[in-house]
Amino acid sequence: MGEPVREPLREPVREPLREEVVERGDSRVRAVRVVCAVIDVICWVFAVVLAVHIFLVVAGANAGNGFAQLIESWSAGVSLGLRGLFTPANDGLRTFLNDGLAAVLWLVIGALLTNLITRIALPAGERRVWYRRTVR
Repeated sequence: MGEPVREPLREPVREPLREEVVERGDSRVRAVRVVCAVIDVICWVFAVVLAVHIFLVVAGANAGNGFAQLIESWSAGVSLGLRGLFTPANDGLRTFLNDGLAAVLWLVIGALLTNLITRIALPAGERRVWYRRTVR
């Protein structure tokens, strides 16, 4: 009996990777995404205003300057009532603690609101899926 015939090894055929962009035309999905984007932008703007106010106070900016007064008035409006929570003697530290906490809370509020809205208003397959890569 002879030796078994060996066939040469062949490399497996590789199919090219396919990328697929998933876009839904559902108007409810678009509306929810727009609402969440607006909430994110508003919360980030409030946090940035508070951060600029912290910077101006810590850096010792001229309180009589028009820009400093504008930022002071805006930051007082978005401070969530936390201006008197911490009362150290140093004005910079007081502003850092109070306005810093308010800025962090605005970011948390924005994240919680957008997460809650997407969980309630969107079906499970549509939550935060803007691009999906599939490999077949």
